[in-house]
Amino acid sequence: RLVDGRLVAVKVLNESKGKGDDFINEVTTIGRTNHHNIVRLLGFCSEGSKRALIYEFMSNGSLEKFIYVDKPRMTQPLAWENLYQIAIGIAKGLEYLHRGCNTHILHLDIKPHNILLDEKFCPKISDFGLAKQCLTGESAVSLHGARGT
Repeated sequence: RLVDGRLVAVKVLNESKGKGDDFINEVTTIGRTNHHNIVRLLGFCSEGSKRALIYEFMSNGSLEKFIYVDKPRMTQPLAWENLYQIAIGIAKGLEYLHRGCNTHILHLDIKPHNILLDEKFCPKISDFGLAKQCLTGESAVSLHGARGT
């Protein structure tokens, strides 16, 4: 909880490969975004090898717990209309990342676990550790090695 009373989520990162490349990538990538369907980064901490990201709190957690029937933690299934609105929100967030930012962003790890839901089930794309930034107008992007899930 912040001083102003807002609840936050703190993502503590284990020691990253290299010199904290995932951490730096996530801070620089998500720090440039401002969209209703992208989770908001409120701050970050870095001290030695300890790193943490501070995000707005998403009270309904990840989409994963609402769509996998065989998961033991699954809560009440969502209605088809809710799932449709979540899919539309994710698409709008991806469109913003691909076309709306000054630097276009490829997320490269979209999965239900990385889609967070607020109190109104509005989807927010999260986890930009594997994202790749592209110059505006680039239509082909070269990736070296496998990325994502």
